[in-house]
Amino acid sequence: QLAESGGGSVEAGGSLTLSCEASKFIIRRYCMGWFRQGPGSEREGLATIAGDGATIYSGAVKGRFTISKDLAKNSLDLHMSSLEVEDTAMYYCAADSSGYCTGLRSNNFGVWGQGTRVTVSS
Repeated sequence: QLAESGGGSVEAGGSLTLSCEASKFIIRRYCMGWFRQGPGSEREGLATIAGDGATIYSGAVKGRFTISKDLAKNSLDLHMSSLEVEDTAMYYCAADSSGYCTGLRSNNFGVWGQGTRVTVSS
C-alpha cells in the first residue's frame, strides 16, 4: 500500500527527494511519516505530517529535510538537502491510522513501505 522511490547515491552537501506513493487509501486524511534505519542502528523517526498539515521534525534533520504531501499524486515526499554521510540509511515511509501525529515513535505507525536506500558519500 506504500511504495517509496527516489533513493540513490549523492555526494555530501547534495540534495535528494524521496517519494512514497500510496494505494488503497487517501493520505490526506492520515498522519504520515518518514523514518530511516542505518547500518547497525535502530529505526529512527525523521518527520511526520498530520492530516491538517502540521509537521514534526527530529533534531537530526530539522532545517535540512522537508516533509510534504502531494495530494494530486496521493504521495508523501521528503526533500532532503545539505546531506551528510551520516544520512546514509534505508528510508521508509509509514502511515498512522489517525489523522493526528503524536510523535516520531515508529510503533505509532501500522502501514509501512519496503524502503528506499540513500547513500551519501564524502
